[in-house]
Formats: sequence, C-alpha cells, structure tokens
Amino acid sequence: MGYKVEARSMEISMEDEDSRKKRKKGLNLPKKMKKILRNLWNVGKEDPRRVIHALKVGVALTLVSLLYLMEPFFEGVGKNALWAVMTVVVVLEFSAGATLRKGLNRGLGTLIAGSLAFFIEWVAIHSGKILGGIFIGTSVFTIGSMITYMRFIPYIKKNYDYGMLVFLLTFNLITVSSYRVDTVIKIAHERLYTIGMGIGICLFMSLLFFPIWSGDDLHKSTITKLQGLSRCIEACVSEYFEEKLKDNETSDSESDDEDLIYNGYNTVLDSKSADEALAMYAKWEPRHTRRCNKFPSQQYIKVGSVLRKFGYTVVALHGCLQTEIQTPRSIRILFKDPCVRLAGEICKVLSELSESIQNRRHCSLEILSDSLEAALKDLNSTIKSQPKLFLGSNLHSNITNKHLNGHVSYYNETNSNGTVSYHNDNNTNGCVLGETIEENDTVSPLPLNSVVSLSSLRSVKKSAPTGEKRRLRKQLSKIAVMKSLEFSEALPFAAFASLLVEMVARLDTVIDEVEELGTIACFKEYDKTVEVRIENRLI
Repeated sequence: MGYKVEARSMEISMEDEDSRKKRKKGLNLPKKMKKILRNLWNVGKEDPRRVIHALKVGVALTLVSLLYLMEPFFEGVGKNALWAVMTVVVVLEFSAGATLRKGLNRGLGTLIAGSLAFFIEWVAIHSGKILGGIFIGTSVFTIGSMITYMRFIPYIKKNYDYGMLVFLLTFNLITVSSYRVDTVIKIAHERLYTIGMGIGICLFMSLLFFPIWSGDDLHKSTITKLQGLSRCIEACVSEYFEEKLKDNETSDSESDDEDLIYNGYNTVLDSKSADEALAMYAKWEPRHTRRCNKFPSQQYIKVGSVLRKFGYTVVALHGCLQTEIQTPRSIRILFKDPCVRLAGEICKVLSELSESIQNRRHCSLEILSDSLEAALKDLNSTIKSQPKLFLGSNLHSNITNKHLNGHVSYYNETNSNGTVSYHNDNNTNGCVLGETIEENDTVSPLPLNSVVSLSSLRSVKKSAPTGEKRRLRKQLSKIAVMKSLEFSEALPFAAFASLLVEMVARLDTVIDEVEELGTIACFKEYDKTVEVRIENRLI
C-alpha cells in the first residue's frame, strides 16, 4: 500500500513539473516573438534596399505565375510555365550586375546546349539506330569531359561557371532523352521560351525598378573605408596621450573608443572578398552614369589593396596602446603636440581622399603635400631636441657592470606599501643597491655595452632560494626586459612614432592609387573657388 502511495506522489510531482515547464514556455513565447520581430526590423533598418528587393522578387514571382494561372497563357505555354517560376527564383539576385550575370549565363547556356543537342540528334537520326546510339554516347562523354575540365580554368570559373553547369545539364537531358522520345525537341523549344520569359522578367524588375548597382556599392565601400581609417587613427592617438581616470564614465568612453577603433580597421581588413565580388558584378552592369564612362572596377580593387596594407599599420598602432611596457606619461606629453599634429594631417589627407572619391573629383594638392611634410619635420625636430631620453643612465650601467663581474646578486622584496626594494646579498652592510621604486614605475635603460645577458639572469634565479624564486618570478621578467633594453622608457614611444612615420610613407601609395582612379574614371578637376565660397558662407 505504501509503495502505491509513493508511486502516485511521484507521478503527481512529475505532472506538476511538466505543467510548470509548459507555463514557462507559454510565458517565454511572447518574448521570443518580440526578439524575432526585432531582428527582422533590424535587418531592414540596416539596409532598406533589402525590403525593396524582397518586394521585387514577390512581384516577379506573381507575374510569372500568371503564365500558369491564367487560361490564355496556359494554353500557349502549357506545363512548361513552371520553368519560368524556377528561373525567377534562381536568377533574380540582390544587385543588377549579379542578376545580369546569372540571367545571361542561364540563357546562353540553355540556348547553346539546345542548339548543339539538336545538331547531334539530327546526325544520330541519319546514322541509324545503332550508330546513332554510339554517336550520342560518344558525344555525351566528349562534351561532358571537356566542359567539366573547362570549369577549372580560373577566368571561366569566376565568370561563367553557372552557365557551364546549365549547359552541361541541358545538353545531357535533351541528347539522351531524344534517343527514346520523338517530341523532346519540341519540349525543349517550349522550355527555352519559358526560361527566356523568366529571364526577361528578372532583368525588367532588376534594371528598371529601383535598380541596385554593385558599382555604386563598391564606390561607397571605398569611401567608408577611408573615413573609418581616419576615425580609427584619431581615436588611437587621442587615447595614447590622454590621461586615464578610473571611473564609470571614462570606462564607458574607452569601450566606445575601442569599438570605434576595431570597427575602423576590421572593415578594411575584411573587405577583400566583398570588394572582389562587387567588382565582378560591376563588370556585367551597363553604363548607367550620365557620361556613360566605363566603371573602373579593377582600380577600385587596387585602392582596396593599398588600404589593407595601410590598415596593417593602424593595427600595429592600436597594439601600442595595449602593450605591457608603456612609456611614462611625463615623457609622452613632451611629444604630444607634434604627434597629434602629424596624426591630424594624416586624417586630413584620408578625409580629403574620401571626399574626392565621393564627389568624383581630383584631390587638392595643397592638402596632400604641404601640411603633411611640415608636420613630419616638426616631429623629427622634436625628437632630436630630447636626445637624453634615448640614452641609458650611468647608475644602472654601473650596477649592471658589477653584476656581470660577479660582485652583485640581488633579489626583491615587496613591502606592505606596495613598493619593491632591491637588496645586495654580497654587501656586508646590507645596504640597498638600487633605489626603492613603485611597482608600476618603469626602470631607466642601460647602454648597449651593458646589456644583461639571459645567462646572467638564469644565474640569479638559480642562486636565489626557493621562496625567493616565487617572489622573483612575478617581477623579474618585466624588470629584466626593461633593464636589457637600450631605450627602456622611450622605446615604446619610439615604436609609436615610427608607426606614424610609416603611415606617411604608405599614404603615398594610397594617394597615387586614388589619383589613378580619378584619371581612369574621368573625375572632374579640383575647383578651389568652390572651397573659398563655402568658407565665406561659413564666416
């Protein structure tokens, strides 16, 4: 009896758990629906053209469905009207260039395959039953092998792979079926007509109703990359020289700056495949501009390539903000003005290049040359005016010489106030050799002739007791690196400044490619009077 009561209670508890789970699912259902609707809204908000493309596909499918739904059209086309529906689903792409590429590939592939299959059928009929079958089999083998091999050619694979696939499928279906079915050629003709109707509707919707041009997307993408790099460099330099205060507001602003920096150069570095796809689709698009100039898709790819090389320098500049060893702010502030000025001139040049591409005009030579060269000379003279920062200190030189001669071995102790003291084991008086320094401070450098070798550092570790090894392990690596460098405090800044100079050098190639783009695309000449008029209006 007790066993039955216990089993009944377990069943009731399991039913209660099931009912709770169902209630939770019922309560979570509205939240999931809201999340789905929010995602759908965000997709359309990011690019409203997606909504337009979806409506265009719906209208195109409705038009080709009329061939099957309306009686007069159905009597003329028959069951092959479904091939028009399939063609619209497969061919109609987001951009006009992609639709033209796929539509022409499908149409030409079907037309050439049907013509060749008709010729082979004619030869097979006049050759007799047996010889006709042998001829068809030989043709299928030869054409199939040849087309499959041609698909490996890079140029054909890039531009005509879909057409080759359609050709191979259509040719084999018609050729093999014609051996047993007499009306296969008539069916192929009807299907060719319906496929042509589907392609025509796709081109009509893609080219005449709110067309989306891949060339314009590539043009805008290049402008966005130049502007993103400009904002990224500006954020890196301002963050490098600003005084960091630990509070909630500054932490939020730092996270926003990090997102701005990452998005700035990631957009450039990850753009290769997208740029190549847009350039390939732009080749198929008709000349739709006022001047009917040919779109320079290959030159846009070259501009994207040099921007990626420039972006690698920006990534390295951002890495200087996250290194373990940093130059003290007291030293960085000495070079703030010339570095900020040079970075500002680089950003100014990038902004001018983006505006020139956006307005389809040539660049201003004054902005690209004079101010940038002056800012570079200013940074060079400022660095030369502080030679002592790039020389080692005599104090650490003497200490290191004694250590290398075997007179000194040292270890560190961390006091309760967070300071680290370096003591002399061989000194009879037990005095402190090095001065007591804060844990976050950097150590002055050594001259090149007094560099601490790795073997001497290993000997220090071996001579220390086991308890002291654990205390040494935390601080020794950073201190050893700082002492073994010639430019200990100024070296991180030297890397930062050298990257700014490298940006100026790589900026020349970017300017050259943009100027070449303007020449090929027939950009208008730079009009200085327009800039003067704008400045007068602002004043």
